[in-house]
Amino acid sequence: MAHTKAGGSSRNGRDSNAKRLGVKAHDGNIVTNGTIITKQRGNKIYPGKNTKKGKDDTIYATKDGMVKFSKKQKTNFQGKTRKVTVANIV
Repeated sequence: MAHTKAGGSSRNGRDSNAKRLGVKAHDGNIVTNGTIITKQRGNKIYPGKNTKKGKDDTIYATKDGMVKFSKKQKTNFQGKTRKVTVANIV
């Protein structure tokens, strides 16, 4: 005889792997060409001087130098402005 009645199985027993997003090279760090600066979903931080954006929105360095984050006014297509963070290599 069973000790408990049939309870069925849980439907929420799954979890996805961590994606390890975030800033990898902080302000003032020295980086080389190709170094990942940020891994992100969407444009939380925009690419600036000597940086480019990959197809998964990763920002990486295109030259050797020092990482510098700055704020910039960005205008959207409706004319509204907002401050965005820009990653540069100087």
